[in-house]
Amino acid sequence: MVHVELRLKDGRFVVVRDFQMTDKERLVEMYASLSSEAVRWGMPPYTREVIDRWTSNLQNLTILVASYDDRIVGHAQLYKFPHSRRKGMCDLVIYLHQGFHNQGLGTAMLTELIQQARNERLHRINLHVIADNKLAVHLYEKFGFKTEGTLKDSYLGDDGKYHDELVMGLILSSSTSPSRAP
Repeated sequence: MVHVELRLKDGRFVVVRDFQMTDKERLVEMYASLSSEAVRWGMPPYTREVIDRWTSNLQNLTILVASYDDRIVGHAQLYKFPHSRRKGMCDLVIYLHQGFHNQGLGTAMLTELIQQARNERLHRINLHVIADNKLAVHLYEKFGFKTEGTLKDSYLGDDGKYHDELVMGLILSSSTSPSRAP
């Protein structure tokens, strides 16, 4: 169970904790309030239907939210692949409200998610990020994620131009084969 109170660089206190179904409405509100700059490199629209889909498969998800002043201001999750050939692997998604960028919140949420993944003995975290999203790429590299490939011109930006997408990964365990149940 994650429940961490964190002081941001600007002095505000935020709580990073496990997602609860009662958070869903406030999560919808957070996504509705994101600026065009905050979702510039994302895949809008972030509708109630999308958020329902993101949070509907809880047995395969690890979801964290950050709350401030009774609002959700950050959302991060790992989707754990259920197929046996993808055992121990997951995809990462993280979004922060624009009022909380560059304050240490992304670092704190990613720290907690990676710790959760290690606690669950996951093997690998995957992510996709637009190459021009330099702040996100820097954050991921800081945690040891490696660029494993580039999808050329795979993202049509709001500037009307195509941008490259990086495929990044972080190997959590040195084991080459998962332990098998008897």
